[in-house]
Amino acid sequence: MGNNKYKILIVEDDRNIASFVQMVFETNGYQVLTAERCQQGLLMFTSHMPDLVLLDLGLPDMDGEEFIRRIRPDSSVPILVLSARSDEEDKVTSLDLGANDYITKPFGTAELLARVRAALRVNRSSTRTALDGRFQVDDLCIDYDRRQVTIAGEAVHLTQTEYNILALLSQHTGKVMTYSAIIREIWGAMDNGSVKKLQVNMANIRKKLGCRPGDNRYVTNELGVGYRMLDE
Repeated sequence: MGNNKYKILIVEDDRNIASFVQMVFETNGYQVLTAERCQQGLLMFTSHMPDLVLLDLGLPDMDGEEFIRRIRPDSSVPILVLSARSDEEDKVTSLDLGANDYITKPFGTAELLARVRAALRVNRSSTRTALDGRFQVDDLCIDYDRRQVTIAGEAVHLTQTEYNILALLSQHTGKVMTYSAIIREIWGAMDNGSVKKLQVNMANIRKKLGCRPGDNRYVTNELGVGYRMLDE
């Protein structure tokens, strides 16, 4: 199995979920470590250096968000939040702290494995884009050096702001970027009209990329949370 070099740390206090997830990953050739508490998870993270963390937010000793706060400054290891809370605020907070993605319980096996594969791929490919100055997904190509966007070789005419938003999403491909994270990067600060302004720009970008409403070809809208550039 080609996958078994990947080590996954599951930080989850619900034993049923933890053992189900462990079984799914081991069956698919991953190595699995489990922790029931945040503190134990942090120790295992430091000693085992996993390739990806699946993190529950509601842990008995401290909030899972504390885990992200502690490891994010020194590590870019992908973190997927397992959330029983379908509450957008929790998703937004954990993404803003540096989680790569979230998956809401209950979830299917196929979805879980797909999200994990995507997060592992993103971690590899983020270095790739920086090196050759180009980003490609499907027939969409972004040339960072020329600040040029093409679809199937045809130039797409974007405003400066539209280009900046698209380039930002592509540099974090596969990761959900929250509204506030995008706004801070593009405009520097949030104000009352920021989200509306971002949504208007996004609608224009999608139109120029030839996406019809509801068509998630290059960028998906994570409702109430943010946007994600697809990576395949």
